[in-house]
Amino acid sequence: MKVLVIGGGTGGLALAHGLLRSGIEVAVFERDALRTDGLHGYRVGIDPDGSRALHALLPPELYDTFVATRARDPKYFNMVTEDLKEVLSMDLPAVTDPIASEKSISRMTMRQVLLTGLDDVVEYGKEFTRFEQRGDRVTAYFADGTSATGDLLVGADGSGSRVRRQYLPHAKTEETGIVAIAGKLPITAESAALVPPKVFEGITIVNAPRGLACILHVMEFQWDRDGKVKNGIGGNTEELIRRWPGLQFDNTRDYINWGLSGTKDKLPANVMELRGRELIDAALELTPGWHPDLRRLFELTDPSTCFPVNIWTSVPLEAWESTNVTLIGDAIHTMTPGRGVGANTALRDAVNLCRQLIEVRDGRCELVPAVREYEAKMIDYGFDAVRKSRAQMTSADPVHKPVIGRLALAGMRTAMRTVNHLPPVKRRMRDSMMAYRGADRDELDLKI
Repeated sequence: MKVLVIGGGTGGLALAHGLLRSGIEVAVFERDALRTDGLHGYRVGIDPDGSRALHALLPPELYDTFVATRARDPKYFNMVTEDLKEVLSMDLPAVTDPIASEKSISRMTMRQVLLTGLDDVVEYGKEFTRFEQRGDRVTAYFADGTSATGDLLVGADGSGSRVRRQYLPHAKTEETGIVAIAGKLPITAESAALVPPKVFEGITIVNAPRGLACILHVMEFQWDRDGKVKNGIGGNTEELIRRWPGLQFDNTRDYINWGLSGTKDKLPANVMELRGRELIDAALELTPGWHPDLRRLFELTDPSTCFPVNIWTSVPLEAWESTNVTLIGDAIHTMTPGRGVGANTALRDAVNLCRQLIEVRDGRCELVPAVREYEAKMIDYGFDAVRKSRAQMTSADPVHKPVIGRLALAGMRTAMRTVNHLPPVKRRMRDSMMAYRGADRDELDLKI
């Protein structure tokens, strides 16, 4: 059995590791021309689902490297006003399990980890154009005129998936009406002093009038100080620094990253065309009444790290007839960052698909029924995550409306302040949040 994976993102690379360790032939076709392309150093929260999946799929030493490269664990989940007044602050449980726990990871570091050990598996500069199914075989064609044939083709090519567009033309994505601006700045004596201690030690959401919101993450690393850089992962090699100077590449420097979001009508009409300092200026224009310290964070941001994001989401669909083509991650269930589970759901896909292909390897199941079993589960939990993530981030939310929005914001703040003073209620809310992220789920055990 040979598996063709289109796209070298989180889900596709994790799946490749699992298949490789299982003795199943796999080839990954990545559009980027070089291993070093696409190394953006923003945070991704890997929840217990994602951690268990990576532990199952990666070689043990590489999983240990993944754990060693995480940022320090956040102690709090906070909600604050635009003038930095606390609305809600929940203690996050200390990490006790190195596997089934939350981890703050640099996306750039994670990509470097996942590419390690796949030198003979990943082919770069391969822009997928189409596939053909002939009997039990499937062939992928690429823009450079080459092709590859295998038994199963896995579309792991992100929210704009060409595999999905050909295979499931009725599967749609649509805009949520929300646009975000992201950026990051180094932690210095000045920038660290701009946020309250709980914000510095936690994950924080600023909920503001006009439906504006801003998420703040503080990323402090230990691994560079302890000499744990391995296999070039996260290391500041001369070539990479030359290509991506400063914070855009250097993921061993501590940093604060932020994402400011609002409905399209509140941002510049050409926001998706803006870059660098223009985006910082747009953030400042959006927030004239915000606390001076928050505005100073925007001002101190490294312009080269800023980019705009138009938030899209998949439209859930019913099961389709399974074949020797399937999809994982954003290629099938693009979701908003409202629940922070996009990458984790892709990893959950990877481990579940790998499990089914091991059944095929061992002769306990035919390929298409194995794919059908994977898709049945994935459609259920994947589109559930799509719906719940969209509910957290859509222009239809009342907070974005001119008059009712003020009432909705005031009501939310009152409710959360009440919870903040009721420890038992607050603990239940925290536990519910953690359970949604897989804290007690055990379905991802996989023996390779």
